[in-house]
Amino acid sequence: MTKADLVDAVFGKVGLSKIESQDIIEMIFDTIKQTLVEGESVKVSGFGTFNVKKKNARRGRNPKTGSDLEITPRRVITFRASNHLKNTVEKIDAPDAS
Repeated sequence: MTKADLVDAVFGKVGLSKIESQDIIEMIFDTIKQTLVEGESVKVSGFGTFNVKKKNARRGRNPKTGSDLEITPRRVITFRASNHLKNTVEKIDAPDAS
C-alpha cells in the first residue's frame, strides 16, 4: 500500500475531496516524522508504537574485504506492533480449526 492508496481510502470512506484527503495524510505523516525527529515515541492505539533508539559506536567488519572499521553512533527507528494488530494478522494466516 502506498501513500496514494491511503489518500484514495480516505477519499472513498470519508467523502472529502482528494486534495483534502491528501492534505490530511501529509499532516499525519509530517506530525509523526517531527515527533520522531524530536526523539519521542509515537503510539497509535490498536496499531503499534514507533520508537527512536540510540545506537552507540561499535566495531564492525567489512564482509567483502574483512577489514575492521568503526560503525558510527546513530539513531534508528523501531516499530513494535500492538497485540491487537498481531492477533488480527495471526487470525488471517492461521488455518481454520475445523
